[in-house]
Amino acid sequence: MDYRQKRKLSFLTIGLIFLLSGIEYAVILPTIWRYLQLLEAPPYFLGLGLSAFSFSGLVSGPMFGHWSDKTRTTKTIILFSNVFEIVGNFMYFMGYSKWLLLSSRLVAGIGAGAGSSIFGFLTRTTLPDERARVFAAVMACRQAGLLIGPAFNIFLRLCDFKLGPLIVNKYTSPGLFMCGMWLLMQFAVMILYWDIPPLDSFPEHHMPLREVRGEEDEPLMSLEDEDRATAVDSNGPINPEQTETQLSPEIPPSPPDSPLPDTSDPFENFSASREFLREEVVVLLTAQFITLFNQTALETMVTPLTQKYFGFGELGNSVMYSLCGVEVIAGFFLVRWLSRVLEDRVVLAVGLLICSGACVWCLIFLANPQGGFVFELIEFIIGVFLQLLGLPFVAVSQVSLFSKVTAEKTQGFSQGVRRSVGGLATILGPLWAGGLIGNLYVMLGMMMLLLTLIMIMMVLSYEKLVEPPRVEHAQDSENGG
Repeated sequence: MDYRQKRKLSFLTIGLIFLLSGIEYAVILPTIWRYLQLLEAPPYFLGLGLSAFSFSGLVSGPMFGHWSDKTRTTKTIILFSNVFEIVGNFMYFMGYSKWLLLSSRLVAGIGAGAGSSIFGFLTRTTLPDERARVFAAVMACRQAGLLIGPAFNIFLRLCDFKLGPLIVNKYTSPGLFMCGMWLLMQFAVMILYWDIPPLDSFPEHHMPLREVRGEEDEPLMSLEDEDRATAVDSNGPINPEQTETQLSPEIPPSPPDSPLPDTSDPFENFSASREFLREEVVVLLTAQFITLFNQTALETMVTPLTQKYFGFGELGNSVMYSLCGVEVIAGFFLVRWLSRVLEDRVVLAVGLLICSGACVWCLIFLANPQGGFVFELIEFIIGVFLQLLGLPFVAVSQVSLFSKVTAEKTQGFSQGVRRSVGGLATILGPLWAGGLIGNLYVMLGMMMLLLTLIMIMMVLSYEKLVEPPRVEHAQDSENGG
């Protein structure tokens, strides 16, 4: 099996992992509130349970990322992190007390920290100009899981039996179901996932993806080759040995199966302040925080709003979330296509403009809806549509840009820091919105202020939001000289 086949299988496995993470969120979220009520938990336990998952992922992400940078491998990390998902979901299934339920989300969240290692792996095994497309596809997989996840609740809610001393019902069955799914994922990772070497471990003339790019972007024969062929042809019959000698340097040899591993310590000259306090990195981390803060704040606001103004119940909200999922998935594939022709910073600017427009719309029309049921519903649909439309633009472009402006050798740790910043936003966003549902002007006004801040920061730092120039294979040149 060659490099590209292993790469495709590994990317497929990563897509399945993100699909499963989306399904888990969609299966657990609708049942956890009622589950906690049955265990006589106070209302604030719902916020604790949802935040616990984000908090443990916030802590474990940089640790897993540092591990993957040190070892240059991710398969062991994924298998190890999935154990936490399996154990955490089984604890959720057991559900003896509210504290066990809270602990179950804390344990499962540790497994989510492996995402930093996965993004580091994707960065090291993709070319810069294809990275945004790969990230968009991976993120779309999670949204697909969020979309199809509620469908599993249709049969899970019918469960009503005992498994030894444990009760399987519509509240405990999601934990058992996800425990089984993550167990199956372990076998998929063991069979399909490969710790393929990073692209920078190959010499330039052995680059395994060079042939793919050459077929798309380069002519079949250069002008120099044409001149050489004409000269040979004019001098008489072509000598096969002579032709092979002349053309062999132009034919990229097949890559070696096992390139020499990089044994240097990626953190030898690493400085966190030098890496993360650069202007462009601060802008991208701020964009990560603000967009996730606003997104989770709006998610918290939407359900009470639809209940108050439109009388939506479980069915209405389920239909709404399904339609939102379809739009977000379509948005990711739109960004995947646009990234072929637009720079990452342009995509980011478009996304922030759309999000700002959505926030202005919500401030004008949703903070104090008027005009009757039909007009209020139309205003609500437009506001949600605009907000979800901007999300894929910002999410994909800032991840892709972040991977390019931070060091590739410490990419796992850097992605862990980025995801931790996002995890902090997903904890603070619902807390901010939850206390201001009755005062939407203040809640939306703060969101608009944050978006204005990141827009100003981006304008001032626009010239720096590009991939820095690289000195490629300097070590090889020194050794060769």
